[in-house]
Amino acid sequence: MTTSPYVLLVVIFIAVLLATMGLFMLFAPRAAEQRLRRMVQPESPHASADAWQSRVAEAATPFAKFAQPVEEEKQSASRLLLVQAGFRSGSAIAVFYGLRAMLALALPLFLLTVAIGAEARTDLAGLGSIALSSASTGYYLPVWVVRFFARSRRREIFEALPPALDLMLVCIEAGMGMDAAIARVAQEIHVQSPTLAEELELVALEIRAGAPRDAALRHLATRSGVEDMDSLVAMLVQADKFGTSIAESLRVHSDMMRTKRQQLAEEQAAKIPLKLLFPLIFFIFPSLLLVLLGPAMIQVYRILLPAMAGQ
Repeated sequence: MTTSPYVLLVVIFIAVLLATMGLFMLFAPRAAEQRLRRMVQPESPHASADAWQSRVAEAATPFAKFAQPVEEEKQSASRLLLVQAGFRSGSAIAVFYGLRAMLALALPLFLLTVAIGAEARTDLAGLGSIALSSASTGYYLPVWVVRFFARSRRREIFEALPPALDLMLVCIEAGMGMDAAIARVAQEIHVQSPTLAEELELVALEIRAGAPRDAALRHLATRSGVEDMDSLVAMLVQADKFGTSIAESLRVHSDMMRTKRQQLAEEQAAKIPLKLLFPLIFFIFPSLLLVLLGPAMIQVYRILLPAMAGQ
């Protein structure tokens, strides 16, 4: 089934129109607004990044209503996922849903334009499958990216948590309080894990602002999304509530976490032979057999087969 040239022209026109509108909304000059901002507050080192983020937020916010769910539970789950991935600005949720809607619309239009322009005769069923698959990919692509960032942050926090507990134990045994120890660990652990240092700095700022210590620690567990952080926060809250020795509790908990990390490493090492089995079977063994049996097969082909044919 052939497609009419008018359909191709309409699709190209819509794609160019959407691209032009998006570029205009992102890069439209706002000289008066920028001058007013410079008058109100001076330039900062992160001014360009903040301006870029604000432009992206302004461009994506109108599209957010097309993908944003009505249920508050789903919005809370998405907001928590964004926080665990490190996106904590007020417009992060709008940008997230706006990007999902924009990609679900722009990616099918782009691929349909390419497919129609590349082939003179195009099946409508193929175009429909391309549009459906690209729309679903564009809709779920921001979710996959955010989950990847959240998984990376959780991994970094999990790996840096035992050294941070050792530092906190040293600070508490040196005579520091819990609040001062958290602030000190946030300063010292920044070289190894900026993510964990940022989370601990937020805890110190919340406590300094007047929030209860147990609430600030629970917020830390919620933001990190790490199971070991939940157990650590529960231990610290119970030790502070019942008046037990925090240093001894930290020492026991640090030993438990180090043992758990060792067990996880042993588990990963035990999985290596099984993971190597399939590459050996499908890639290495055929090459090895070809190298070992190749010369013998060539000799059989050259000597034995002519002899058998002559006999």
